[in-house]
Amino acid sequence: MDNLSRLCIHTITTKPWDIEDAAREYSRHGVAGISVWREALEGRNVRQSGQMLRDAGLTVVSLVRGGFFPAAARSDRRTAIDDNLKLIDEAAELGAPLLVLVCGAVPGLALEECRRQIKDGIAAILPHAAACGIKLGVEPLHPMYADSRSAINTLKQANDMVAELASDHLGVVHDVYHLWWDPDLRSETLRCVQGGNLLAFHVSDWKTPTEDLLLDRGLMGDGCIPIRKIRSWVESCGYEGFIEVEIFSSKYWAMDQKVFLTKIIEAYLAYV
Repeated sequence: MDNLSRLCIHTITTKPWDIEDAAREYSRHGVAGISVWREALEGRNVRQSGQMLRDAGLTVVSLVRGGFFPAAARSDRRTAIDDNLKLIDEAAELGAPLLVLVCGAVPGLALEECRRQIKDGIAAILPHAAACGIKLGVEPLHPMYADSRSAINTLKQANDMVAELASDHLGVVHDVYHLWWDPDLRSETLRCVQGGNLLAFHVSDWKTPTEDLLLDRGLMGDGCIPIRKIRSWVESCGYEGFIEVEIFSSKYWAMDQKVFLTKIIEAYLAYV
């Protein structure tokens, strides 16, 4: 049985808690890491929030989420780049080594064009990320989000883009919820890890039936994803980073979050 030394929880997972409550409860239960969604920092001093998390004994794993580069208008693409440059600054202030990128898509804009704009957007912000010592993580999303959330939908697409841009400050975020279905997942996972490009590993579960395409992720063990098998692929080539629980769930947000946190830890130990 694993311990909790590599368990990280995203603030969005326990969305009803503010960041101070999350820090206190995660730390009290022995959780080692926290990934901070930018919404959790609204109205707060980012640098002070990062120090608060470290004072609670938590490792700040990442800031979530940048990206959303594609747009029909050039001015909107420029706005997205400016927002990502600001997020890189916020990651540095927070003390987060990684900014996770949900790359974006626009309904009615060809996927090929979205992908071109994503590549151009990442290329535009990479120099600033490197100057700030922040890594950027391209997170492929499930194809059901290809219309409006991300035109990067397979691990191969993410790996290819990282290879093309060829920067020490760019890599891949691997989320089993988005990738478990892919017949090339094992080979592309090994490619990613062997190349030193895996920056983060996210876990949750795919429920059957899924009642909402966004807000019905399962707790590990709730569904059909072979999480331990995928973890074995990730770790077979030396990944030793955090294992991050990222769950969007109206059901779990509606319950007592202290009870939910206990369930998260139990599921992590039993199924991850």
